[in-house]
Amino acid sequence: MSDHAVLHVKGRVLVGPEDVRDELWVVGGRVTYDRPSGAADDVRTVEGWALPGLVDAHCHVGLDAHGPVDADTAEKQALTDRDIGALLLRDAGSPSDTRWIDDREDLPKIIRAGRHIARTRRYIRNYAHEIEPEDLVAYVAQEARRGDGWVKLVGDWIDREAGDLTACWPRAEVTAAIAEAHRLGARVTAHCFAEDSLRDLVEAGIDCIEHATGLTEETIPLFAERGVAIVPTLVNIATFPHLAAGGEQKFPRWSAHMRRLHERRYDTVRAAYDAGVPVFAGTDAGGSLAHGLVAAEIVELTRAGIPPVDALSATTWGAREWLGRPGLAEGAPADLVVYASDPRADVRVLAAPRRVVLNGRVVG
Repeated sequence: MSDHAVLHVKGRVLVGPEDVRDELWVVGGRVTYDRPSGAADDVRTVEGWALPGLVDAHCHVGLDAHGPVDADTAEKQALTDRDIGALLLRDAGSPSDTRWIDDREDLPKIIRAGRHIARTRRYIRNYAHEIEPEDLVAYVAQEARRGDGWVKLVGDWIDREAGDLTACWPRAEVTAAIAEAHRLGARVTAHCFAEDSLRDLVEAGIDCIEHATGLTEETIPLFAERGVAIVPTLVNIATFPHLAAGGEQKFPRWSAHMRRLHERRYDTVRAAYDAGVPVFAGTDAGGSLAHGLVAAEIVELTRAGIPPVDALSATTWGAREWLGRPGLAEGAPADLVVYASDPRADVRVLAAPRRVVLNGRVVG
C-alpha cells in the first residue's frame, strides 16, 4: 500500500460502544467519514468489525527480567504488541531510552512513565532508581520531566526483615512528591500488591494504582470517591502461586499473603468495578512476562465479572480517553484493528485480528 493509497474500512466501525458506523476512509494516514472526492487510483478495502487500536496501559518496552535490553529486543517487544493490535502502550517504567520508537511509523505509540522509583534494595535489581524518602521529590520531578505525563513509584515490596510486603514510603514524603508531579503536569501511578500502602497513596493524591490486589471493603470506596483508576494486570497476577512457591521456605508469611491476594483477585476487581472505580487493561509485559497478551487480559477482566463492552472499553474507547489520545474520531491518526466478528459479542476475537492498521498503513 503506497503512501498515497486510500484505505476503505467497511462493515461495522465501532467508534464508541454505541456509535457504530458502516464505513470509514483513511486518507493521508488519518480517519475520515467523508468519502474522498474524485476517483482514487489506489483504494484498498478492508472488511470486518473495526475497533480503535488497543491500549496496553501497563507494559515495559526495553526491559526484561534482568533489566534494560538492546534496541533489537525492544523492537521485537513493540512488534509483538503491534501484531496483536496493541497500538498505544503506556510504558509503566523502563530504564531504557526508547525515544527512537517515536520516529518509527510502523511501531506502536508509547506514553512513558520514566524509570521506576523504588526504595533502596526494595525492588527488582537493575529496574529502578533506588532511593530514600528524602530524595523522593527530586526524583519524581526528574522523571516527570523525562516521561510523557506519568511517573511510576514502587508503592510496596517485600521487606526482608518483616518477611512480608510492606509500604515503601512515608505519607509526608509521598504527598509532597505527588504534589510536585502534579505541579509539573504529570500524573502518578504506583505498583501496589498489598493492602498497607493504598490509603496513604490515595489520600496523597495519586492518580492510579497498578495491580491493586490489596483493595478491600475499606479502601474501594476511597478509590471510587477520588476517581483513582486501577490497572489490575490479571495475566500477571496469575503468576502469584508460582512466585509464592519459590519464596515459601525463606518468606512463608509473604508466600501465604501472595496466595491470598491471588485467590481473591477476581472478587477484588469486580468489587472495584461495581463501586465505580475506573478499570483499565494492562498486562505488565516486559519484565518476566511476554508481550502481546492484551487480548488475554480482556478475557481475564470478563472472568472477573466485568461486562464485555466495559472490558473492551478498558482497552479501547475508555482507555484512550483516560490517556488523552484519540480513537476513531474524524481527523485522528488511523490506528485501528479489524476483526472477523463482533468483539462485543465475544471478546476472545481480540486474539485473532484480521487486519492491523497503524498510521493509516496496513501493518498486519
